[in-house]
Amino acid sequence: MSKEKSSRIPHLSFKELQIKIEDFKNKRDDLNQKTKDYINRIQEIESEIMESLKSARDDYKPKRDHWNKKVKQLKNKKIEYKNLLDNLIEEKKNQQNLSGKGRIPKQFTSIKQIEQKIDNLERIIETENLEINEENEIVDKIRDLERKKQEFIEAKQNSGTYKIERKIEIVKINLNKIYEQLNKWSRKSQKYHLKMLELYQKANELKENKKKIEEELIKNKKAADRFHNQYIEVVNQKKKRNKSRSPYKPRKKPKTVRRSKISNENQQKLEKIKEAKLATALEKQKAGKKLNLFEARLILEQLDK
Repeated sequence: MSKEKSSRIPHLSFKELQIKIEDFKNKRDDLNQKTKDYINRIQEIESEIMESLKSARDDYKPKRDHWNKKVKQLKNKKIEYKNLLDNLIEEKKNQQNLSGKGRIPKQFTSIKQIEQKIDNLERIIETENLEINEENEIVDKIRDLERKKQEFIEAKQNSGTYKIERKIEIVKINLNKIYEQLNKWSRKSQKYHLKMLELYQKANELKENKKKIEEELIKNKKAADRFHNQYIEVVNQKKKRNKSRSPYKPRKKPKTVRRSKISNENQQKLEKIKEAKLATALEKQKAGKKLNLFEARLILEQLDK
């Protein structure tokens, strides 16, 4: 307490001193309770931080890494199939240059084209009112197209490109499956990655909140200490007033050496007890257990040193 406040106390009446004692005591006790609440909240936040980090590290990170590994393996497989497809296409071109078109009918480029022509002729027969000779002519054309279709199929099967084309179709089918699987596994990896990031973000926000509460805790402790010192000062003043009212009794002169020795021994014992209590308090705090007010103050005093 400042000299200014100390100098005002002697001018207070006995009743006013008693009022001051109660006032300082109540304010100190209220702030001590707030100190305890702050410490409990800090411990709760520390538990939440540990829980978030543990969940991110033990639950979501392994799952994300698992799917990332599978995606990487599948990407390598995709590259392998794409290279195979490119090689087959190049092989097909070389084969076509060597063999030409063979016996494949030149007026048609695919079986589908022949089938389309047949469908058109059949539709004419079904939908139009034709003479017998006209219908017979169309039937002959259809028969001729069926023959050409069969020739086309046989020529294609006998050509050197047929087997290569079949391989190309199979590779393309497998590539499509790989792309589908890649999208599916990438989404799973991304889902667990985002979950992990959310937990890390939550832990960071909790750490910021904890820092603010710790700052409030230090301010609150200083205020509690200030009221405690004022309380002690006023209590001592009251004791002096009480002594001045009581009859004079000469005190025996203490044995300075002996008293000093006892005082030092007691002080050493008290320091050892405080150290033991502080160690216990730190262990409790580390384990996330609630601290009593005395333990909380010991830790705060240690932080102020």
